[in-house]
Amino acid sequence: MSTFWHWFWLVIEIFLLLTYLTVLFQIFGDLFRDRSTGGLTKALWLLLLFVAPLLGALIYLLVRGKGMAERSAAVAERTKAAADAYIREVAASPAQEIAQAKQLLDAGTITQDEFAGLKAKALATP
Repeated sequence: MSTFWHWFWLVIEIFLLLTYLTVLFQIFGDLFRDRSTGGLTKALWLLLLFVAPLLGALIYLLVRGKGMAERSAAVAERTKAAADAYIREVAASPAQEIAQAKQLLDAGTITQDEFAGLKAKALATP
């Protein structure tokens, strides 16, 4: 029976350690991402996080938690906007694909059957 409890507490300890490390990496990322915080302030936060890791993490989350969430949401929003802009840039509309296929047909590069296939493919793509 003691073996079961040994493994049980080991799993709990590993879970808590991984949770703490995740929070710590989030704090480091937020600290270095924040451009409004000066270098001395960042150095003091890092010193606190290395000297008293658990206490430093709790203080950081209490003092800067709201700003941390706002900065994280802003990064996610910028990333999504950049991805959307890239998709709009590279995605061709069905009308553009059909026009390109028509130019190839008029130039004699493709046959009427190939044009019909390209047109059907362009119209089938959502």
